[in-house]
Amino acid sequence: MPALCRDCLEVFDDGSRCPRCRSPRVARHAELFGLAIAHMDCDAFYASVEKRDHPELLDKPLIVGGGRRGVVSTCCYLARIKGVRSAMPMFKALQLCPGAVVLPPRFPAYVEASRAIRAMMEELTPAVEPLSLDEAFLDLTGTERLHGAPPAVMLARLARRMKEELGLTGSIGLSHNKFLAKIASDLDKPRGFSVIGRAETRDFLRPRPVRLLWGIGPAAQESLHRAGIHTIGDLERWERDDLVRRFGAMGERLWHLARGEDRRRVSADEPVRSISNETTFDEDTADPALLDGHLWRMADKTASRAKARGLAGQVVMLKLRRADFRILTRRQTLAHPTQTADRLYHTARGLLEQVTDPGPFRLLGVGLSGIGPERGDDPQRDLLDPAASRREGAERAADRVRARFGEGAIFKGRGWR
Repeated sequence: MPALCRDCLEVFDDGSRCPRCRSPRVARHAELFGLAIAHMDCDAFYASVEKRDHPELLDKPLIVGGGRRGVVSTCCYLARIKGVRSAMPMFKALQLCPGAVVLPPRFPAYVEASRAIRAMMEELTPAVEPLSLDEAFLDLTGTERLHGAPPAVMLARLARRMKEELGLTGSIGLSHNKFLAKIASDLDKPRGFSVIGRAETRDFLRPRPVRLLWGIGPAAQESLHRAGIHTIGDLERWERDDLVRRFGAMGERLWHLARGEDRRRVSADEPVRSISNETTFDEDTADPALLDGHLWRMADKTASRAKARGLAGQVVMLKLRRADFRILTRRQTLAHPTQTADRLYHTARGLLEQVTDPGPFRLLGVGLSGIGPERGDDPQRDLLDPAASRREGAERAADRVRARFGEGAIFKGRGWR
């Protein structure tokens, strides 16, 4: 059986240890060197960046997220052993792991690390499809002649470079399509390297729960359970027409996924559909001044992300979550796309003023959708707001100062509220 040492990259014929360096970190599979679709998922990405930059935290449970009323963005594996999970309310996480160190997110550091990893991936193949800062699909079909090694070897080399050059680790899934590659990357975290081959696909899937299928959330899972479908094997026994009659378009997709079929291509040009930022307050609030201050910070962060990608949005979105967890949303379509914090803030503030619910609120979010390439703000806006050009000029100047001296070089007064 073909085998690969993930430490020294030695290729050999079977064995539980590398014959060259004696490492037990060996990938073995009959189709190891015949597969080319991969999914790379960084291990506890935000927490790993923080531990890399703060070595004194290396052996401590670490949670990255909001305050006591916020949620967990991510956590290290020491905290996960205690039951802490992403998106868990912070108070519950600290009940499970009271000794954890809690740090607020540092998105500029995570973006920088993500870009470095992305550059390494693009040295292997131009077909890289990011899903978020910490995960991406890669298609290495046809790259063996270029690199002089099969995709599996190049992926192991990528993981080794990430560890040696960036101090970060990731788990790799290798298969014959995106659906299975993503499943594989989660089988042996952290620092995993898992393979799902063509020959074993259906046998591998049959005993797995239907929640493993791409796009199946809690509501869809409950619907499938009501139909007596609990495992992928249960789903596989249904006729295609019956699934379509029962579940509509989703039934067609489920029929293919139950057989391990996924024709989606790895696309480097997958469009960004929205850019947003939100925060959960330490205490529920209806204070207009506090909400306004948070509104500015959310608009500023969202605009910064849009500018970093050279993108603009034509639809401004406002999101509020009440103390009883009911969500309120408002949106406004602009005449022209924008990426400036000033315009995003003023539009979102107008939407907030339209909200008649008195609150209090526990969460506030601001976002942009209708995303496209940056083209500059609406030149006609000055007719309605004569000070707009001056504010935008000041914002662009502040961007240049931040780019040279750091994010904290300039801070808007209203952001202190």
